[in-house]
Amino acid sequence: MLLSPDQTRHLYEHAALHHYAVLAVNADSPGAVTDCLIAAAECGAPLIIETSLWQLTGHSYGAGDACLGLDRYLAELLLMAASKRFQSVPVVFHTDHIKGPETVRILEHAIRSGASSVSLDSSELEPQENISLMSALCAYAETAGLPVTLEMEAGVDDGVTGLDETRTLFGEVERRHPGRLALWAPGVGTRHGLDADLGGFSPEAVRQHQQLASDLAGRPIGIALHGSSGLSRGQLQDAVAAGVTKVNWSSESLLIRSQSARAYFAENGAALEKGAPGFKAVAMDHGMQSFISQRYVPKVVERMQVLLGSAPLPVDFDSAGGNLE
Repeated sequence: MLLSPDQTRHLYEHAALHHYAVLAVNADSPGAVTDCLIAAAECGAPLIIETSLWQLTGHSYGAGDACLGLDRYLAELLLMAASKRFQSVPVVFHTDHIKGPETVRILEHAIRSGASSVSLDSSELEPQENISLMSALCAYAETAGLPVTLEMEAGVDDGVTGLDETRTLFGEVERRHPGRLALWAPGVGTRHGLDADLGGFSPEAVRQHQQLASDLAGRPIGIALHGSSGLSRGQLQDAVAAGVTKVNWSSESLLIRSQSARAYFAENGAALEKGAPGFKAVAMDHGMQSFISQRYVPKVVERMQVLLGSAPLPVDFDSAGGNLE
């Protein structure tokens, strides 16, 4: 089932209280979305599917139109999440890496469309711009009478964020619009991409930021971890123990899928020649996607199990308000 913003806020708070994290996959294609749903169903885990500007404007979704891409992405995800096979999987639809002059327009559209949670890319923003944009999204939702659940970030690729920035950025938006923020994404020594090293991931920074953000909000606030692809199993476990509740996963996910696609065509090249027996079965998208799925789903399951630590989770989203047990 696709979670509403209010249900998503409950999920994030539940994760912070019970010390687990939800995998957030930057899913680049319908096939990737399906594979992540399969993995989540196998684990009995919640799942965050997030999409960035390059997917929304990409050929598989909006073909240059970000809002059209968001509508198409969300419609397909809603259909899959409501299907009998996946209706027991709590699914969050999250926007990630939205930046540029169209940021507010795109994210207002996401809020209107029912996105489970929303964030923007602050990498090119000054602190006051970051505060102003987040406040604008809160004000839009309040004026429109719409629910919104937000992740706020600060310098996720710039080493370790100082605690003063948490007070300045997170604290100010929380003061202006109490209750809208559910996740805080400071820099904790990771970086987007593969083999990117800023001198070491810091679980202590996670711990300090999680405690401070929770103190400022007066409720449990989890840390969203960006740039997780280079972290080891042990580092991921340390991250969760320190207060990470959302783990973004993109570069390694893309690497697994793209290398699997390359292997598929390497193994089946002869069948793609004109007149070759079985040409259509090999050439059609289903053949390649099934091949990729066999290699990709176990990797997603493995990562989810590390972040959950145990369980299926005791989650009841069918109760009134989507509260968690």
